[in-house]
Amino acid sequence: MNSTLINLTGSPASALNATYDREVDLLVVGAGAAGMGAALVAAIEGLEVLLCEASTQVGGTAATSAGTVWIPGNHQSRMAGYDDTVDAAREYLRALIGSNSRDDLRHAYLEHAPQVIDYLRQNSKVEFVPCGMHPDYQDLPGAAAMGRALAPKAFDGRTLGKAFARVRAPISEFLVLGGMMAGKEDLPRLIGRFRSLPNFLYSASLFLRYAADRIMGYSRGTRLLMGNALVARLFASLRDREVPILFETRLVDLLKEDGAVVGVALQTRERIERVRARHGVILATGGIAHDNAMRQAYLPSRVPTHSLACPSNQGDGLRLAQGAGGAIGDAPASSGGFWTPASVTRMRGKHWGGVFPHLSLDRAKPGLIAVNAAGRRFVNEAASYHDFVLAMFASNLQAPTVPAFLICEQRFVTRYGLGLVYPGVKASDLTKHEAEGYLFRASTLSELAEKIKVSASGLIQTVERYNVHAHKGEDPEFHKGSTTLNRFNGDPSCKPNPCLAPIEHGPFCAMAVWPAEIACSTGLLTDKHARVLDPRGRPVPGLYACGNDMSSIMDGTYPGPGTTLGPALVFSYLAVQHALKMRHTGTHERASKADPSGSRPTMSGMDSLENLKAHPNEAS
Repeated sequence: MNSTLINLTGSPASALNATYDREVDLLVVGAGAAGMGAALVAAIEGLEVLLCEASTQVGGTAATSAGTVWIPGNHQSRMAGYDDTVDAAREYLRALIGSNSRDDLRHAYLEHAPQVIDYLRQNSKVEFVPCGMHPDYQDLPGAAAMGRALAPKAFDGRTLGKAFARVRAPISEFLVLGGMMAGKEDLPRLIGRFRSLPNFLYSASLFLRYAADRIMGYSRGTRLLMGNALVARLFASLRDREVPILFETRLVDLLKEDGAVVGVALQTRERIERVRARHGVILATGGIAHDNAMRQAYLPSRVPTHSLACPSNQGDGLRLAQGAGGAIGDAPASSGGFWTPASVTRMRGKHWGGVFPHLSLDRAKPGLIAVNAAGRRFVNEAASYHDFVLAMFASNLQAPTVPAFLICEQRFVTRYGLGLVYPGVKASDLTKHEAEGYLFRASTLSELAEKIKVSASGLIQTVERYNVHAHKGEDPEFHKGSTTLNRFNGDPSCKPNPCLAPIEHGPFCAMAVWPAEIACSTGLLTDKHARVLDPRGRPVPGLYACGNDMSSIMDGTYPGPGTTLGPALVFSYLAVQHALKMRHTGTHERASKADPSGSRPTMSGMDSLENLKAHPNEAS
């Protein structure tokens, strides 16, 4: 996997096209879930594939995600007794999105998704298990409460040996004791470890496993869950098939002949290399993510500062694909991203550090509201993380709502937790979070309002109005607790509404939450084969996009858990299958009109290769 290796084909260099340093069947850019998925399918199908990754690790944004995939009609859930159909999911998407020009992509996704999951299980280490109860995010015709969400099966990172260090770690806020992963099903047992012998033994086994990992020299725990398990399984499968991966290798240009993309220019640690790709180039570089110009162009005005995307995702794929003739889709209703409210954690040294995504563990619980600077509620707090942030954007047009503030009693925090403050915390332990500016606490609502700089009268009136109805289990203003998703994430012991309880007794607490994107929805326009399209809707020959480089088939909506990773895996598969078809038919697509430069390879995004060699820093 050394990026200085010149010839991966085994042929002498003189046998290659003199214009190129190497030649492969398929070149994949980006080693996240989509890129590794594409490279894996290519290897399974017998294609000679090369995977390059800009960072030193695999996984990208997927490594820090929940790892769930949304796969309607999957066989794993059916075998577990959960009833779901593709037709019902099609009805749900039609109710959610309507009908438009991307119906054929959604049809392709629904048609192929279950078989792709089975294909990966049969041909690799990639395996998913049913999540059971995990509702779709909207109560609409065709929605399902269970059966559509699949989670990666846990993976033992020790089987990777020293290569385990190549797997990007979860965000530190999701690690227990500084390095141990814990899933949603682990948390009740860990929190209640002293309440029963089974809980104690279960927790002890996790702690002992983690201690053994650290003693053996691992930088973190090797019991991998969620997105970390998914990317580790993909990585292990690539290693089994000896697929070469070039780390610290960034895409700097797409090379074209006769209007078709036939290769790439790569900036490795030592030099620029040109690679010919006989059957296509697949872009999976992570979307607009951390490219400032694209964030300004495609995200809301007053562009959100915080992002959960992998820092190495710099928009390379989209920028260069545009230079090669590809088109970026219009920003959808969600303003370019898939969103979550996130609290900003303060790390050692008093520097602002990472972000903690408030996905499902606290907002739906009874006794919590969210307010803007006017002290007014603006959303059903138990809505999906994506819809919560859309409501932040809408409210921000009327009153400052970035950040918004989660308001609750202190006893809510000690019972349910809040953000990085875990359930079961002692009231005395909240002091350190106050000192860090992460949590605000006060004896009265007016004092709390002063601390967080929101309208005291507005907050007091809002809480009083909320309490009147919360005592009855009702929320006529925002209907918290009215949907299947709301109730699933609430507290079933709270009657009559698992999501509602009054906020009456101090001390009171507040926490600021900001919009942070977990993925991009704006991306390159593609067809159902994941071929990149030009502004007139014609395929750019030889160029594919998947993952966050591909414009979301959901048109800015967020149907359910796994809305991004499901399509990432499915369209990476479909891209390879189309490239494979071109190989079997012995054809190579060309543009309808030849490139005016003739058959000589042309650089799409830079003036020339000589310019890159003269200014290597510009290419990195």
